[in-house]
Amino acid sequence: MALTVKECLELQLLEVEMLLSMFPKRGELSLDADAVPSIQRYLRNADGALPPQLEYRIALDVGEAKVKVELQVLLPHMYPQVAPQLFARSDALHRQQQLQLNTHLASHISSLDSGDLCVCEAVQWVKDNSLPFLENSKASPECASEEVRVKEMLHRMWIYSHHIYRQELRKKIFDCAKKLNLTGFCLTGKPGVICVEGLRENCEEFWRVIRYPNWKHISCKHVENIETEGSIENLRLFHSFEDLQFQAHGDYGLRNDYHMDLGQFLEFLKQHQSGHIFQMLFGVEGKLSDN
Repeated sequence: MALTVKECLELQLLEVEMLLSMFPKRGELSLDADAVPSIQRYLRNADGALPPQLEYRIALDVGEAKVKVELQVLLPHMYPQVAPQLFARSDALHRQQQLQLNTHLASHISSLDSGDLCVCEAVQWVKDNSLPFLENSKASPECASEEVRVKEMLHRMWIYSHHIYRQELRKKIFDCAKKLNLTGFCLTGKPGVICVEGLRENCEEFWRVIRYPNWKHISCKHVENIETEGSIENLRLFHSFEDLQFQAHGDYGLRNDYHMDLGQFLEFLKQHQSGHIFQMLFGVEGKLSDN
């Protein structure tokens, strides 16, 4: 039976409580301080805007050597009705082994009954199945190059913020995108929008870096994954990471509180085959002006 958003969020909180009891030590489960309270506020008053998607990281010790493997979790609002976004990473893994590990993890999760909570199952699977990949990662680069080619995944994240003004924050965004070979854009002003696309692990790292330690008014509104046997370069919608600025309206005084022209932004999205994203970002269907 189909679940409502409210029912899904209630189940997500139950699962987080269970995970916190399983990983009570400091640093084992990393969760933004306002993540759970924001969902609880929504559940008390479901007429308001949806809270940010629930996101957390679980640090796992694998094998007798207790190698650190981190499971990154991003839950769509309709999870468990829809699948979670899961990604396992470790400094002990070569990129090829990390891709293989996550391919097997995704395959295992897709084999489970649809609609069931599955993060705890994913945690157990990573603990039970990461060791062979960690052992293979010790092989020489020559051996790694002979392995079967793994399909690559283009990951595209659409990120919304109440505003983006500060120069130091914008510098951090652009420097991080360049370092991680991500394309997309940053729309400065109010509201602020960021799109990044590239390898999944690089997008997840970008999201982790720019969010922490205390960027409160930001959320990942939508994620796209496109699998290819070739290069992900052919799947990119953007050829660089653009500094996006449109005609603004409002007060340019001390508060620098100006609004971007969203009609121009919608036109930009449509030029990049992404017009459907407008409603996901702002909750309303976009309409172009008559001009």
